[in-house]
Amino acid sequence: MTTDTTTTDTTTDTRTAKRNDVALGVFRLVVSFLFGFHGLMGLGFFGGVDGQGAAVPFGSWPGWYGSVVELAGAVLVLLGLWARPAAFVLSGVMAFAYFTVHQPVALLPIHNNGELAAVYCWAFLLLSALGPGAFTLRRALRR
Repeated sequence: MTTDTTTTDTTTDTRTAKRNDVALGVFRLVVSFLFGFHGLMGLGFFGGVDGQGAAVPFGSWPGWYGSVVELAGAVLVLLGLWARPAAFVLSGVMAFAYFTVHQPVALLPIHNNGELAAVYCWAFLLLSALGPGAFTLRRALRR
């Protein structure tokens, strides 16, 4: 008597792939939603950059442009439109922020308050490599 494990393996692989797709989609939604607030803070919302509602001066480099790129990129990643290239750009923005703002203060992120920049950098790099997962506007428009 032989048992056919091909069907079982395929079903298990399909379920695992769907579960991973959903988990990646939820991860993308949460990370991009939270990241969007950083862009909004630079533009003066949610307490601004100083906690008193101040925005980064209009047109100043790199703060104002960084805030605009953060907000626009977060919206694209959140919606799942051009999510991979947007996530790649956001990863670079966070690497730039880490190495120009935080790293000169101290070597380790725990000592230079750069943990968030480092985590967002790697989270967006992961999204750019693996894709947006489930729940994307692009996938909905294709249907």
